[in-house]
Amino acid sequence: MRLKTIFLIVVTILLTVVIMQNADQVYFEVLFFTIRTSKLMMMLWVAIAAFVIGYLVGRPNIKKFGDQQGYDADDKNNGDADTGYRDRRNTLSDEDRDYISED
Repeated sequence: MRLKTIFLIVVTILLTVVIMQNADQVYFEVLFFTIRTSKLMMMLWVAIAAFVIGYLVGRPNIKKFGDQQGYDADDKNNGDADTGYRDRRNTLSDEDRDYISED
């Protein structure tokens, strides 16, 4: 087992023990409302919210390719003067094209 897996198992066990020891009823005031619930349920909701926030913050970013979302076949290879867009798929020089096309 990896260290990360063991750490997650230990944290889960400790969290379960702490939550089960706090089962008495409490009152929580949220803005204008008073909510009567058990500490167990409130701690469970906080743990779930912390997990979701941690997952969203820790996930890798989505990689974007190029400056534009799409490619239009009518775009010019040497760029559009208005947008500054240049087709990055066609970056070979004439010399490179001649070298590749020679047999």
